[in-house]
Amino acid sequence: MSNNIVLLIARILLSFMFIAAGAQKFTDIAGTAAYVGSVGLPAGTLLAVLAGALEFLGGLAVLVGLQTRIASWLLALFCVAAGILFHFEPGNMMQMMVMMKDLTIAGGFLALSVAGAGGWSVDARRA
Repeated sequence: MSNNIVLLIARILLSFMFIAAGAQKFTDIAGTAAYVGSVGLPAGTLLAVLAGALEFLGGLAVLVGLQTRIASWLLALFCVAAGILFHFEPGNMMQMMVMMKDLTIAGGFLALSVAGAGGWSVDARRA
């Protein structure tokens, strides 16, 4: 299987959850802001909007392969921050597993940031 196909599949799989999660945040900013506040972070509404925008727009960028290396780095950092801030609860196995999944997804984004979007992407067409 060619690298371009594998990178396209990787971009699709990595992007879906973030596009959906970002869109969901915009349908319930107040709920997301309350969740942000529940862990002690200030400016819940602002952070909810920023998180939604990063997830949705970053997910779209990865999906189509636009500025893939930058979008992948930003989403990797987001995953690490979200995992630590929202799911690091020693003694709560379920939350710790969610944190580990966040870190695992961050690893996928870091690999994509190094590999690039591949030949079937906006990045490749612009080059």
